[in-house]
Amino acid sequence: MVSVTPDIIPFVSPIKANVLTQTELETVKEKTLQLLNDVGVHFPSPKALDIFTEHGAQVDRANEIVRLPQDLVLAAMSTAPRSFILGGREERFDLLLDGRRSYLSTDGTGVHVIDAYTREKRPSCKEDIAMMARVCDALPLVSFFWPMVSSKEYGHTAPLHNCHASLINTLKHVRGGTTVHPRLAHYFVEMASVVAGSTEERIKRPPICANICTISPLSHDKHGIETALIYAEAGIPTSFMAMPTMGSTAPATPLAALIMGDAEVISAMVLLQLAFPGTPVFHAVFTSIMDPRTGGYISEVPTPSYIMAKQLAHAWDVPCLGGARVSGDAPELGWQSGFEVGLGAGMIAIAGAEICGLMGLVGSATTLYPEEVILDHDSIYHVYEMVNNKRFDEIDLALDVIRKVGPRNHFLAQKHTREHMRHFRLPSLLRHRGADGVQRDPREIALERFKHIEATHHPQPLPEEVLLELDRILERAEGEAERIFKE
Repeated sequence: MVSVTPDIIPFVSPIKANVLTQTELETVKEKTLQLLNDVGVHFPSPKALDIFTEHGAQVDRANEIVRLPQDLVLAAMSTAPRSFILGGREERFDLLLDGRRSYLSTDGTGVHVIDAYTREKRPSCKEDIAMMARVCDALPLVSFFWPMVSSKEYGHTAPLHNCHASLINTLKHVRGGTTVHPRLAHYFVEMASVVAGSTEERIKRPPICANICTISPLSHDKHGIETALIYAEAGIPTSFMAMPTMGSTAPATPLAALIMGDAEVISAMVLLQLAFPGTPVFHAVFTSIMDPRTGGYISEVPTPSYIMAKQLAHAWDVPCLGGARVSGDAPELGWQSGFEVGLGAGMIAIAGAEICGLMGLVGSATTLYPEEVILDHDSIYHVYEMVNNKRFDEIDLALDVIRKVGPRNHFLAQKHTREHMRHFRLPSLLRHRGADGVQRDPREIALERFKHIEATHHPQPLPEEVLLELDRILERAEGEAERIFKE
């Protein structure tokens, strides 16, 4: 039985926070330009080096270092679109990245799962992605599905299977593309074309986007860059994500780490704009901290770092992925994860990034508790209603009721009360009591709700001929991967 996927709810907040003044923001951009011109970025790709050479960059081929003059950077970035559409399977799930609203995303890509039924920790698999895509399809605040874990059983072709499992199990936009061997990248484009219905529709309303991570400090991955060029030629929107870690792969100050990450991201965006002017790109810098006691990874950084990253993306006049995140460093569900979710949910209200939230994982985005996405969604919904609960058109009616009741009375018997009380959404995970009247553990209720959605929500399937063609694409990709890794 096919279920109806609810309309998505974008996060529109009247509150917007900025940390840097306009003058400070221009100074930060100037420092990025200085790094690109004076220090340069490592591009271990002959294709990238050829493109930069053709356009007048300073290319040191022996060391694969590219230095980018300011005029070249500014001219290339001027061709990047400020807004574009990330397509859903239906137009009502399209995401317009224009800065007016934030769309919430799942987090990706973990490697461990706490099984919803056995509660054992195990490696993730393709069925976990399919399961989470179907559940998130039913959650209206989830607008953008990033495969939350990996199809580890498929090895080199796992990213293709991640994309496949997502596309066939949700009507929402999918973060499908990632770094693979360049000879496999074309299969992502084929899948996007088949789901969109045509090449023209894929370009107009791409059903997938891609994410390519940089390598801090100031470097890129050869396959990542060459894969990004293939996505750009096909019109697949691509974000570049820098993840500098203060103290190890980045300076131990937030602004310096941000500037270095920005240089990595902008250098890649410049490459794509030089090769394919106007190709859609978006910006992501997530700074982190090295634990000085253990050398471990701490993803939670002071709030201003997220806001500064969002401001910097918008200063370059491109959309932003970031600004807030809900997933954190807690190794399991408990006090720490609840604190991090609450803080992250509040951050969404002030972030202002086009894609933000990044919900549903713990352990620094490594581990999936299936019920965590229900807990996150409930917390974020509470914040959403806090910042959107204003109805000026009802003021006069409310004053009439106050006049009618007068001093020292109550509103229980008023029609106004009966009509409007039902509009309030009480957080059911926090106030649910059992038959014995004892308040239940929200985690227990969340797991029950997850299991119910997983068992009953079945989004509109793709047409049979599309499903068969996707299977054929995967079969060809598997054969290509076998040839690649035998050579």
